Amino acid sequence: MVDYRHLSSMTDENGILQFSCLQTPDPNSGYTLDDNARALIVALSKEDGYELAQYYAAYLYRSQGPDSWYNFELNGKFSSSFDSEDSVGRALLACCLGTTSHWPEIRKICTDMLVRNLPQTFDFSSPRAIAYTLVGLCKGEIPVFSEKLLHIVSLLSNRLINLYQLKHNKKWFWFEDYFTYCNGILPQALFAAYSLNGDKKALKIGHDSLYFLNGILFRDGYLNIVGNEGWYSKGGAIPLFDQQPVDAASIYFACMEAYESIGNKEYLDLAKLAHAWYRGANIHSLSLYNEKTGGCFDALTADGVNLNQGAESTLSLLLCDLHAAKNMQLNVEGECSS
Repeated sequence: MVDYRHLSSMTDENGILQFSCLQTPDPNSGYTLDDNARALIVALSKEDGYELAQYYAAYLYRSQGPDSWYNFELNGKFSSSFDSEDSVGRALLACCLGTTSHWPEIRKICTDMLVRNLPQTFDFSSPRAIAYTLVGLCKGEIPVFSEKLLHIVSLLSNRLINLYQLKHNKKWFWFEDYFTYCNGILPQALFAAYSLNGDKKALKIGHDSLYFLNGILFRDGYLNIVGNEGWYSKGGAIPLFDQQPVDAASIYFACMEAYESIGNKEYLDLAKLAHAWYRGANIHSLSLYNEKTGGCFDALTADGVNLNQGAESTLSLLLCDLHAAKNMQLNVEGECSS
């Protein structure tokens, strides 16, 4: 069962707050584009999520500046100090998915934001920003771009392919010289592109890079996320802590995208392992889901867990739970109809 209690407590009419002190929402932490984009994706999948979707979509709309989105708001004032291409990429992903909503008002506002902000994608230098946008374009319903969609998808996927060809060698099958956060979105984007346009080069690089990534992260029979204490550079040591919930979601969705693209059951099994990370299939055998609040603890640390339950961690768990529940329902319906 998907637990929305902490999502509700973290949300007000302005959007979703960024952090909490333990389970208590912290109004002094402000609001971010990142979190409200993720929250919008959750609301789109929630049967009775219209009011929440309105809040989050309105936040994204207000966050638009003259040239791009602002990533941070506190006390009604937007700041460019924390702006990033990655946050814009996530916002574009959310807007693309919003174009598939059965709520007309949400479809319209998301389409309007997409039309206004998509052109900046071509100036992105961040691989993750490109990848978030690419996944969104492959999954949205965007009539205004229908004639150019395949061309745009090809341009963006070729950007990732070129990065991979520049950086990989016989022992390093990756797009960069290091692993940082949300690594799974890079191969996921290429699998998504393949599913849309049949690009076999995208498929091969998506498979090779995800196989390489999984070989590092599942080396002990469970998901061991690259910790954020220095990340992991080629030739260096892999830091174990702190492991972030958002990274478990990234691996889950990459493996599910791969499974849905080519039907390889190994990817499905690894996706299930990534999902299980939240509830104890991890290095400490500790659950990050708080049954008392419905929140997700902010990190797996050397000493246990970070007991704060901010927006990013809780939304990451919700996104995985929603996707897994939807797929379970589809499997059950398929078995009943066969």
